Amino acid sequence: MKYEDVLKSAREMGLNCRVCPDCSGIACRGEVPGVGAKGSGKSFTNCVNYLRSIDINLDAVYESHGQDTSCRMFGRTWSMPVFGAPVGGAVFNYASKTVSDEELTRAQVDGAIQAGTMAFTPDGPWDEYFALGLKAVKAAGGVAVPTIKPWKNEKVIENLRLSEEAGAVAAAMDVDSAGLINLKLVGKPVDPKSPADIREIVSSTKLPFLVKGIMTPRAALISRDAGAYGIVVSSHGGRVLEDAPATCSVLPEIRAALGPDFKIIVDGGIRSGADVFKALALGADAVLIGRPYTLAGLAAGAEGVKLYFEKIRAELVDVMVMTGCGSVADITPDKVRLPR
Repeated sequence: MKYEDVLKSAREMGLNCRVCPDCSGIACRGEVPGVGAKGSGKSFTNCVNYLRSIDINLDAVYESHGQDTSCRMFGRTWSMPVFGAPVGGAVFNYASKTVSDEELTRAQVDGAIQAGTMAFTPDGPWDEYFALGLKAVKAAGGVAVPTIKPWKNEKVIENLRLSEEAGAVAAAMDVDSAGLINLKLVGKPVDPKSPADIREIVSSTKLPFLVKGIMTPRAALISRDAGAYGIVVSSHGGRVLEDAPATCSVLPEIRAALGPDFKIIVDGGIRSGADVFKALALGADAVLIGRPYTLAGLAAGAEGVKLYFEKIRAELVDVMVMTGCGSVADITPDKVRLPR
C-alpha cells in the first residue's frame, strides 16, 4: 500500500472530512462539531499560512555523514520528533460508519509505534473516550500519552492514576479544551486551570506531565514553575478561539522565556516534513500532527498511520540533506528565514 491509496480509501468513506489535496482548513471551516476550526477558521488557517510564509535556507556545502531524525523525550528515543495528536471522535466528528472510536485509537497507537514514534490518546465528552484510550495504551505496553480534559481536579487526578496503572510513558492535559463546544453541548463541566490547580495536578503524579494549549510566555512559565515536564503550544486545532495567532509564530518568544532545556511540543497546521523542520528551527523539540494522521487511521488502520509517519520522516530527511543538518539538534533558527 502507498500513501496515495490511503487517501483514495478515505475519499470513498463518505466522512465529514473532504480529504482535500491541500489540508488548509478552508473547506471545513466553521464545522465544530466536525473536523473544522471555529467560525471563519482563521485560527487554523493562520497556522497553515504562517508556516508557508517561512523560507528554508538551502545549504549543500558541507561534509555529509547522513541524517539522524531521532529525538529523546520521556526517557526514550523516538525515530522522529513527530507524534500523533490526541484526536478522537471517529463517529462524532468524522461521521465514520465503519470505523469505531476504539478501532481508530488502536490504529493511531499501533501505527505510531510501528513507525518508531507514539500517539497521544484522546479524552472526550463521554467517559468511554478516555477508557478506550487507556485500553490502547495498556495493550501497547504504555507507549502512548493519555491526554485528559480540564475536568475538576479530582477527576483529572483520578484519570492520572488510571494512566499510571496503564503504564503510560507520560500524561497530558489540554487546558484549551475549556472552550470546546463539543463538551458544552453535552453539559460536561470543564474550566480553565489556575496556577494552583496545575501545581496540584502535577504534584499528584509520578508521570512526566505536559500542559497542552499554551500560547503565551506567561502561561508557559506558570506551567514550568508548577513542575510540568513540558508544554504543548497549541490552539486546539483552531477549534476554541477564532482569532488565535499561529502557534509557530509564538514559539520563539516562548522558547526565549523558558530557556533551552524545557520541553516544548507544538501543533497546528503542520502538514509536511518541511513544516516539522520549520517548527524545530523556531524552538520546538517535537511536533504533534492531528487531522492527517487521524484520517490515515480511519482509512487504512495502523498501516495507514505508519505510512503517514514514514512519509513525514522521509520529507524531513530530504530537507535536512539540503540544509546541512545531520541531526535534529542541527535544526537551529539560522536555518530558516522569517517573513518580513
